[in-house]
Amino acid sequence: MSIANTSIFYQEQHGLGPGSAVEPTDSEIKQGFTTLTSNPDPLPKLFQPLTIRGLKLKNRAVVSPMCMYSSQDGFATNFHLVHIGQYALRGLGLTIMEAAGVLPEGRITPNCLGIWKDEHIDKLKQIVDFVHSNKGAIGIQLAHAGRKSSTNAMWLMKEQGANADEQHGGWPDNVVGPSAIPFNEHSYEPKELSIKEIRRIQNAFADSAVRADIAGFDVIEIHGAHGYLAHQFLSPISNKRTDEYGGSFENRIRFLVETARGIRKVWPKEKPLFVRLSITDWVAPSEDIPTGGWTEEESIELAKILSKEGVDLIDCSTSGSSPKQQLPPLFPGYQIPFAAAIKKEIPALLSGAVGLITDAKQANDALEANSADLIFLGRVLLRNPNFVIDGAAELGIFPQSAHQYERGRQKSKLTFV
Repeated sequence: MSIANTSIFYQEQHGLGPGSAVEPTDSEIKQGFTTLTSNPDPLPKLFQPLTIRGLKLKNRAVVSPMCMYSSQDGFATNFHLVHIGQYALRGLGLTIMEAAGVLPEGRITPNCLGIWKDEHIDKLKQIVDFVHSNKGAIGIQLAHAGRKSSTNAMWLMKEQGANADEQHGGWPDNVVGPSAIPFNEHSYEPKELSIKEIRRIQNAFADSAVRADIAGFDVIEIHGAHGYLAHQFLSPISNKRTDEYGGSFENRIRFLVETARGIRKVWPKEKPLFVRLSITDWVAPSEDIPTGGWTEEESIELAKILSKEGVDLIDCSTSGSSPKQQLPPLFPGYQIPFAAAIKKEIPALLSGAVGLITDAKQANDALEANSADLIFLGRVLLRNPNFVIDGAAELGIFPQSAHQYERGRQKSKLTFV
């Protein structure tokens, strides 16, 4: 009995890949796919390649890591393949997968992605390979949620409450943090980490980096923002320790600096290492904490130290450390000045801008002003995964599309082909 060949044919992308600026052919001009005869020189910076260590990005648009709450026991699923795959087909230069727990108790929710065991590698590699076949780059964010762990996915909160109990896969007795201070009055109270437990978590970050390399990821981003564990050590709001991991600035940054150092030792030299920081807590000064919390000035000093540890880029976000945070009135690109400050103060370090960046002109303007090196896009991509291809038209350039989608490109005139 013969067995049918069940291998799946897929045409790998040729050329530079979707989202790259390419010169239109005479045929494409004739068919009305563009009114351009050539791309501008120089290209808008959003579409200029960027090389970081051994990685060359075809453009400066990045998929920001966004939790999808669609895993079981930390495993990536077909949802992730389709979700991440769409961005590869649509031309994003770099896609960073969502926060992956380096330990099971380090996840935000029971449905979050994980990378704490070798069995997680195979599905992640399938996703990585698909992105690479479309000439895209892919990273993964390594994370531990600390005192903000064992919560429920947003759409489950109405039925199950904000916190995940044991019945719903949570770990209320294994929530940890720098100090035994809950995030808010409804959160689980964390257990203060011992030095031995801190070492275990740091080793888990390094072990996860090894798995990320085996899976083929191009970039690692350490999650040091939004009130999760590394940020909890940084901020005096959540860190009341009196040992070498608390108190002074040098002590509060120790956990993150050591973690970055441990990852850099096992992460290949040719592969970039990013760190996401909340540049400020946005918390008003108080008698107890004269600075209010973690500050922009401290972020700049930390960035200088991380740069010496082999970190290549700071992904500049804000907030998440306290329910007392008071953000200013929001406006498009409200966090771009923080990325600009990092670039100004540490010229050798790259910076990424994120937050309410919603159109290509706005993104390109930030790059042209030298306020950032990469643009991290979040919710706008959930609304419009075609951001890069649409943005190319907005900025007056001709982009390569995925071969399978070329017939769907906008035309300036009606033609049969």
